Amino acid sequence: MPTKANCWEYWRCERQEGGAKTGEFGVCPTSTEARLDGMHGGKNAGRSCWVIGGTFCQGAIQGSHAQKLITCLSCEFFLDVQQNEGEDFHMSAVLLEKLYGPKPKPEKPARHRVIPRRAPPSGSDPKG
Repeated sequence: MPTKANCWEYWRCERQEGGAKTGEFGVCPTSTEARLDGMHGGKNAGRSCWVIGGTFCQGAIQGSHAQKLITCLSCEFFLDVQQNEGEDFHMSAVLLEKLYGPKPKPEKPARHRVIPRRAPPSGSDPKG
């Protein structure tokens, strides 16, 4: 079975642990994020980089998942992973749950008790 390329291998950025450019740009968090190890067949978050903040893409360190997602959705590597994984592709929500746990469920709104109107005493005129 052929090895699936991680993002740092695909782009040859050399920011993985032990990479040639870690002194200049630091170690990319995708190469050390073990909670996503094996997802899409990658090492650590190497094939799920779009949910990791602080990656080095397009010549600059990127922000959070939410800040960079629009760019990632048109990224050549993202599209390649999505196509190659087919039905086994995990959407960002699944990956984020692996990173941070399940999204907390919203609290149920307080239910207001309906107090029934009392019937006017018999024989009284409701018009006053």
